[in-house]
Amino acid sequence: MTVDRIVHFVAGLMVLLSIAFSTFVNPNWIWLGVFVGLNLAQSGLTSFCPLAFLLKKAGVREGSCCS
Repeated sequence: MTVDRIVHFVAGLMVLLSIAFSTFVNPNWIWLGVFVGLNLAQSGLTSFCPLAFLLKKAGVREGSCCS
């Protein structure tokens, strides 16, 4: 997997977990989804993604999510 695919997968998983936990555990879990959404928006504006940065440092192969 490439950095882009992992970032998209983790972001989607975090949003789904946020929805599930806020429904079945505690409504405050929705803030996890808000955090992920804000981080995605910030990443789109600044081209800096903390998870992508860490994955690149860990040696994960770079590439497009569509390849």
